[in-house]
Amino acid sequence: MNRVGDAKILDGSALAKTIRSEVAEGVARLLAGGGRPPGLAAILVGDHPASAIYVGSKARAAEAAGFNHRTVRFDADTSERELERAIDELNEDDAIDGILVQLPLPDSLRMRPILDRLDPAKDVDGLHAVNTGRLWLSQPGLFPATPIGIVELLDRSQLELEGKRAVIVGRSHLVGKPLAALLLERQATVTLCHSRTRDLQSVTREADLLVAAVGKLALIGPDFVKQGAVVIDVGIHRITEVSEVERLFPGNAARRAAFERNGSVVAGDVDFDRVAPRCSAITPVPGGIGPLTVAMLLANTLTASQRRQGKGGE
Repeated sequence: MNRVGDAKILDGSALAKTIRSEVAEGVARLLAGGGRPPGLAAILVGDHPASAIYVGSKARAAEAAGFNHRTVRFDADTSERELERAIDELNEDDAIDGILVQLPLPDSLRMRPILDRLDPAKDVDGLHAVNTGRLWLSQPGLFPATPIGIVELLDRSQLELEGKRAVIVGRSHLVGKPLAALLLERQATVTLCHSRTRDLQSVTREADLLVAAVGKLALIGPDFVKQGAVVIDVGIHRITEVSEVERLFPGNAARRAAFERNGSVVAGDVDFDRVAPRCSAITPVPGGIGPLTVAMLLANTLTASQRRQGKGGE
């Protein structure tokens, strides 16, 4: 078990590998039972470099798990109507069980009407209004991959949620809000913080479980964290200045070597080196929540396929 001082390091990469293996086994059982491979379609609009990388990594993971994968590409100046027609075709395609729209979309396209055009049964990112409603009503549905990955990591690490005080910093539709619903369902007491929260430190210092999902590099320092808390870092930032590496990772030879080798290092919303000594458990960046997002997307797609083929997935 990896540790920093007394803090257990929650290894998202290792769990993601396990979940991907479980998904592949589920696909094998589906085929053995007379089913077909799950089908996943990704819609990519424009030439945003990070989006292209994300879609490529999802495609490779889907194919490795035994899925059929399709990427549907559009120019950045495509019309909303063209995109809607493509979604309608995928909704009607019986070989496709999961559809994801890679975000962000170009400014000319409205995100909410496009996401709500998806068949909720194929909405493997869990962003359709129907699936959001099902989440908050404790009904079966497809829910966002990052929040369900966080809960899966906590569960498999045997970290108790019932009765715990959970504080989430960040209220996005992708992470903060759905995670709040999932933690409430697990009997945690949840506080959702945001940019207008007054005296943020006093709120986060009460947390047994602190989740940083605000998108600000190293915002969460040791003064934000109660001794013995579990800290989950959802943020990811690429650092390209040596001064920032030295500020955030003083004396960390491994980080400095990685920077010199790659020209950059990745860090999160949590000031890891200073916060870890206060924690009972903490996720690293990289290697924490990030790898779980793709793994849980695959799990969602397998579930959607099983339901649509009448082969389980309840």
